[in-house]
Amino acid sequence: MAFDSKNNYSRERDGEFEERVLHIGRVSKTVKGGKNMRFAALVIVGDRNGHIGKGIGKAAEVPEAIRKGIEEAKKNIVEVTILNGTIPHETLGLFSASKIVMKPAASGTGVIAGGPVRSVCELAGIKDIRTKSIGSNNPNNMVNATIEGLKSLKSAEEVARLRGKTVEEIG
Repeated sequence: MAFDSKNNYSRERDGEFEERVLHIGRVSKTVKGGKNMRFAALVIVGDRNGHIGKGIGKAAEVPEAIRKGIEEAKKNIVEVTILNGTIPHETLGLFSASKIVMKPAASGTGVIAGGPVRSVCELAGIKDIRTKSIGSNNPNNMVNATIEGLKSLKSAEEVARLRGKTVEEIG
C-alpha cells in the first residue's frame, strides 16, 4: 500500500496487476426517509506491460466500493501497443466531452500528462509520452478517452498485415 505524489492510492498484489484508485465520489439518493449516502470508486489496474483496465465500484463503504471497482477493472482489460517505451504514433482519444491528444516522445522525456491520464499511461507501461487534455476534466471521461486512444494504436507490423504489404513498403 502506497500513496504517490498525487495521493493516489496504489498497490501491487500477487505480482499481477497494480491497482490505483483515481477518484472516490460520495453520491446520495433522496428517498422517502431522507438521503442514502453511498460511495463510488474509480479504479484502474495495469501490469505496466501493455495491459490496462478500468472499473467503477459502488457501495455503502469505501473499501467495498474499491474492491468492486478492482473486480470490474480486471474484467475490462485491454491491450496497448507500446514501441520502445512510447506509443507508435500520434492519436486522439475521444469519449463524451473529453479529448486526449497523445504524441510519442523521445526516450528520457517521461510521462507528460496530467491527472488521470498520467496514471493510465504509467500503469499501461508507457515511459515516454506527451499528452494534452481538451474539454471535460471529469476523471471518468478522461480515463475512458485515454483508453479509447490507446486501444486505437497500431504497430507498423499490424498496419502492414492489414494492408497485405511488408513493413518496408509502408515505412
